Amino acid sequence: MTGGQERKVGERGQVTLPKELREELNIHGGDVVLVHEEDGKITIEKPVGREELAEGYRRRAAEAKALSAEMGGVSREADEHLGDAPEW
Repeated sequence: MTGGQERKVGERGQVTLPKELREELNIHGGDVVLVHEEDGKITIEKPVGREELAEGYRRRAAEAKALSAEMGGVSREADEHLGDAPEW
């Protein structure tokens, strides 16, 4: 959902989130959301859970390990073709 949808603020300051956004972001009644202001804009976002955060770290670690292995192979290949680096 890229454009905005107008919503009326109730007497108690309540705003209903559009159904499409709730479904897309997996937000249900009773869930906690973060509300903050920055540069005159109000932002509502779903907080990152511990498991989501841990999964992100695991994915990043796997990517770093794969990159390290790839760079090790590239370094060995370069050594084979270029020889040792000169001493300056």
